[in-house]
Amino acid sequence: LLSVLVGAGRVDASTSGSVERFLQANPACRAGREVEESLGYRERAALPGTHPLAARLFTLMEEQTSNELLELADAVGPLVCALKTHVDVLCDFSPAVSVRLGEPTEVKDPTARSAHHTKKEPPGVVEALRVVGKPLGHGCLLIAQMSSQGCLATAEYTQTVVRLPRFCVFSSSSKISSKPKHVHMTPGVQLRSGGDGLGQQYTSPVEVICSKRSDVIIVGRGILASPDRLKAAEEYRVAGWETYLRRLSAPR
Repeated sequence: LLSVLVGAGRVDASTSGSVERFLQANPACRAGREVEESLGYRERAALPGTHPLAARLFTLMEEQTSNELLELADAVGPLVCALKTHVDVLCDFSPAVSVRLGEPTEVKDPTARSAHHTKKEPPGVVEALRVVGKPLGHGCLLIAQMSSQGCLATAEYTQTVVRLPRFCVFSSSSKISSKPKHVHMTPGVQLRSGGDGLGQQYTSPVEVICSKRSDVIIVGRGILASPDRLKAAEEYRVAGWETYLRRLSAPR
């Protein structure tokens, strides 16, 4: 704070030095700050003045650890073709977690996600990601459409994403490119269609693969909220694969 005030010309260097010397000579004045910084998310959630919403957020941040992600990957790894996650919800994420997940698992990080939030100059953002990721053998899953009701991904934006060069994997609610080399992954999939009352629209594997002509189903709560995640993952794997075979055998 002193540095900001000095930089803004609100406090001179002499006064700043005097305050610093006072704080060093009176450690008790800093005790409250030191205690606050030593508190973990769970302790902060339990503080008397913490808003219930903030408390819930702190609790979730404490629970969402990389160990939980790795355990899930180990359990359902043989049943999925890719693991898509948001690493910004993990309080202890590091590049080492990506290494432990192993190839060909793809991790969707907040930097990659910024590509679909940037509307004015997406080619520049995506190109920067390509330059950094290519030497590492990493790819970028571009979000072309979203399954939530009222999302801001317009048709114009979707077509802009499709025209971006050198990218072949899209997260979309349906097939958006006629090129066979492009892979379409569709989120918001459950065994039965419907919604959750919060704007999330769910579609079934049959709708996604046969009607909307997508290639890969992305399942979140259908597996994560199940009491038996391994069994649920197998059910979705079978449903997706059998629907794909049905699409191939359908009259053209």
